[in-house]
Amino acid sequence: MEFTEWIRGRTDEQLRALVSARPELITPVPAHLEGLASRAASPSAIGRVLDRLDRFTLAVVETLAVREEPISKDALRDLVGKALASGDSARQKPAEGRDPEPALSTALDRLRDLALVYGPDDALELGPGVRKVLDDPAGLGPRAADAFRHHAPEQLDEMADDIAPGTPGSGKERLAAALARPAALVESVSPEARAALDQLVWGPPTGRVPNARREVRVASARSPIEELLARGLLAATGEESVTLPREVGLFLRAGRVHRDLLAVPPPLTGATRDTSLADRTAAGQAFSFVRAVEELCERWSVEPPGVLRTGGLGVRDLKRTAGELDLPEWVTALVVEVAHAAGLIAAGGGVDGEWLPTSGYDLWRVRPTADRWTTLAATWLHMDRVPGLVGERDDRDRPLNALHTDLRRSSAPGVRAAALGVLAAAPGLAPDRDSVLERLAWEQPRRRGPLREQLVDFTLREAEQVGVTGLGALSGHGRALVEGGDAAEALAPLLPEPVDHVLLQADLTAVAPGPLTSELNRWMTLTADVESKGGATVYRFSESSIRRALDAGHGGEELVAMLARHSATPVPQALSYLVTDVARRHGRIRVGTASAYVRCDDPALLDQITADRRSAALRLRRLAPTVIASRSSRAALVDSLRAMGYAPVAESLDGDVIISQLESRRTEGVAPARAVASPNGLDPEVAAAAVRALRAGDAAHLARREPVDAPGGQVPRGPATATISALQEAIKQGVRVWIGYLDSQGNATSRILEPARMEGGYLTAYDETRAAVHRFALHRITGVAGL
Repeated sequence: MEFTEWIRGRTDEQLRALVSARPELITPVPAHLEGLASRAASPSAIGRVLDRLDRFTLAVVETLAVREEPISKDALRDLVGKALASGDSARQKPAEGRDPEPALSTALDRLRDLALVYGPDDALELGPGVRKVLDDPAGLGPRAADAFRHHAPEQLDEMADDIAPGTPGSGKERLAAALARPAALVESVSPEARAALDQLVWGPPTGRVPNARREVRVASARSPIEELLARGLLAATGEESVTLPREVGLFLRAGRVHRDLLAVPPPLTGATRDTSLADRTAAGQAFSFVRAVEELCERWSVEPPGVLRTGGLGVRDLKRTAGELDLPEWVTALVVEVAHAAGLIAAGGGVDGEWLPTSGYDLWRVRPTADRWTTLAATWLHMDRVPGLVGERDDRDRPLNALHTDLRRSSAPGVRAAALGVLAAAPGLAPDRDSVLERLAWEQPRRRGPLREQLVDFTLREAEQVGVTGLGALSGHGRALVEGGDAAEALAPLLPEPVDHVLLQADLTAVAPGPLTSELNRWMTLTADVESKGGATVYRFSESSIRRALDAGHGGEELVAMLARHSATPVPQALSYLVTDVARRHGRIRVGTASAYVRCDDPALLDQITADRRSAALRLRRLAPTVIASRSSRAALVDSLRAMGYAPVAESLDGDVIISQLESRRTEGVAPARAVASPNGLDPEVAAAAVRALRAGDAAHLARREPVDAPGGQVPRGPATATISALQEAIKQGVRVWIGYLDSQGNATSRILEPARMEGGYLTAYDETRAAVHRFALHRITGVAGL
């Protein structure tokens, strides 16, 4: 059965399953089913779908690839069963891992759904192109005909004369026939040569030896490798490379294609966790992660770090941010990267650029905490950036900075989804790293390498920080995130309820008995300094922190009122006196631009400043009883006076007080587009629409007419107005016409058309002489005649 006809004979439901599992086949939708079959057989499409197969299903494909002719399901079961029952670890496998059924039937059904295998059970065949994509299937080398294709005919004749004297045919044919039954050749070599063969049996089938191309006869062979080369048991593929022919490898494997197989995934090992405890732990970490992102954006809105010339965030800025957030640097890099990927921070500001929160941050921070976490967690799961690489060095030995473009890895989203999928398969279990890697190696054997293992390590570590896992086990809201459920709904009941009050104490501290509301948390951070974090956050009030709040535009009475409103205890007298005293002194001195000047309604206070030895560096000069000028800048003058114990405020040229840090800076930015695939593959409505289009296009493709000959005789010619009128009438009547048409070289040709429409100086019509739809330039039509 032809592959295209097999595709055409699939039901609509089976075609929907195919395009859902392999969405790349309908990007864009082919014109007909023949095009779908052709695209399914392309090397790139086959490589993609092979990468998604588990170890057992891939072994079934490799077993079919070794056989050139169709094979029955029973014969395939025998071949696979030998591998399942073999190996030293067979006694340690679970019973279902050694039974080819029902795993074989399930694998064949899946391979048919993916169009990698077609045909009935008594004649199973691989889809076209699959064998070419599989390099050395099951660790077997090329067939003898391909392995010796670069050898000279004379050399092949000599080898055939040595190992198969008197047989008919060319040297290549005789050699291939002898290697098809290599028992006698293998038995004739020395034990050392047999040991060399055994090293290549289970792959890789290639090796390196010096002077591999040198011609060697059986009688003159001196070394074990020369024995093998002379008998054709090894084929030289280069000056120093050899390969084991497939026929020899299969013989040495005693009929087995694979050494050892397991029909079910290997078990996961690790610590068992109480699911409710794991959920609560993950929820607490999720809340902390949301707060870390919020605090990062608030701090960067006031003191944004600069953008490096090469892009990214400087090492010093990362260290400073880590200290402000009280987090390790790798966790801070994770927070920064997720916030950037979610569109909450972006490069903006001046010419050199600064990292600033975006307008999207203001919309994000007013949403419920569970929704905010879902946005961050989904961004982390699907982003192609790898925060774990921050601090490492690239191929040119340059450091990889946070927010740099070099942190992108296209395989990162797939690895995160696969690793979390392993955790989802073991509820209540915190599997260890090695068992996760072993399970992933079984689920996706073609996707292996040091980078993949590194990405798995990053995923397990970051999932705990983001709050997807708790105590190493996948949480309930993490499972909803991975499986496409409502993660916010699962997380909301587990989050701590924000409190809207603090406990003021006599030692000028305030204790937050739980997580504060967003507004109160921002106000407390402005008014007091965080002294310690944990189950309860401790804030300390000081003269500088109160002045910071006053600089931001709050009044003294307003601060006391806010403290009284949000405190579960009375406002201590010491704290009230501190706020009143700082507010009384705040703003009595005003600094403007002269370079800078000092203005005060109390001349005695200005006398005190000028008499202070510490003001000598400011080079103050009295302009009036209430005004002092300085050559220092306004900012430097304000800082110096504050260091001397005064509480000045800056004012503008108009004499207005400048409110510092009141307006947080923002930049424009939107979250990057993120394609989140449906957990069940392609959207069912899209798949159904694609199948309908394929069926309709295929029906039209099969019903197409064959080209016809143009009429003989003189090519039609006539006036342009008569030509256009005749074409308009033909479109109205729906009849065929005979036209004369000048091609691009000016040659006159005849065409039989079915005109469809005429617009923009072109005629669109079905050309019966070409059996296709074409557009014809009206100025090139020489005339029209009826048929």
